[in-house]
Amino acid sequence: MLYTDHTPGRTVTQEGRSCLFFSGFAYLGLHQLPAFKRLLAEGIEQYGTLFPSSRSGNLRLSIYEETEHALCTYLKQQSAAVLSSGYLASQAAVQYAVSNRQPLYAPDAHPSLWYQQPVLPDMSREEWITRTIEKVNAHPDHHFVIITDTVNPLTGAIHPFHWLQELQRKVLVLADDSHGIGILGPDGQGAIHFLPETPYVRYLLSASLAKAYSIAGGVVAGRAADIAAVKKLPVFSGSTPMMPAHAHAWLHSGDLAAKMRRSLQQNIAYFLHLSANTRVHNPHGLPMFILPPGDALVHYLQERDVIISSFAYPQPHSPVINRAVVSALHLQEDIATLHQFLQEFGITKV
Repeated sequence: MLYTDHTPGRTVTQEGRSCLFFSGFAYLGLHQLPAFKRLLAEGIEQYGTLFPSSRSGNLRLSIYEETEHALCTYLKQQSAAVLSSGYLASQAAVQYAVSNRQPLYAPDAHPSLWYQQPVLPDMSREEWITRTIEKVNAHPDHHFVIITDTVNPLTGAIHPFHWLQELQRKVLVLADDSHGIGILGPDGQGAIHFLPETPYVRYLLSASLAKAYSIAGGVVAGRAADIAAVKKLPVFSGSTPMMPAHAHAWLHSGDLAAKMRRSLQQNIAYFLHLSANTRVHNPHGLPMFILPPGDALVHYLQERDVIISSFAYPQPHSPVINRAVVSALHLQEDIATLHQFLQEFGITKV
């Protein structure tokens, strides 16, 4: 277990040493940028550190509605609700989604999407897709809700959704896009740009705003009627709203986020180039590069002042997966240094 007294950026201070940091998230690196910190400071100056009332109170803070309008427009949805975390947003979405529908969970659905303690399918995603199509088409309309992540950050996979076009009954698809929003698509709108439009599928999107945008908040977006119902749930109305300064920072950081997204894409492309034909796995050009397993690699890199992601997730008994997570803050020389150490360790061409 490693500890630090400083929030990581491209580097982190650990036991008095400055180490390259290839872990965590905050993919766009906004949390370390002076311009973004100034936006947060502006927000704190105007709104304080929190809004001391429920979202259902008789006094409302207009910036929340402004943020929700901006997010639903950005995500090409009719409406949106913001909450204080991505986990809470997913919980609000799933509580609504399963209220009168039978859930069909994807095999690796993140715990934030779990309602109570579901039994996830013990099969490949391909087999699950085949069975899901058969099951949906054999039941009446509106009987099921399909619950899935859009991206698996532990495998570097963007899940396919073209198969939804084979459905012949109306379903709700709850898709968590925490590791896609802000990154995927030409403008960073996330998975919405590759989710197929079909008359039988209605989408409900949830996402953390921390993973890319470095703010403590989450969003649920979808049809206006669905979001209106989400906002009636106690998990929404009874929870403390997101910090208004974070909403202010998100609303005013669009150009900065776009600039950092370009830097992130350049860094991903550079590492993909260096690691081509090696045992570094990244099939879809995401910020996370999957490395061979084992403690030896982790210790080898730590001895050379490089920290990668290596821990059990999302549960304590989950497998430990070694990953190098690239952010927009990294310099090309940082990535070249990591690649050199991986080569020296023996991760060579296959």
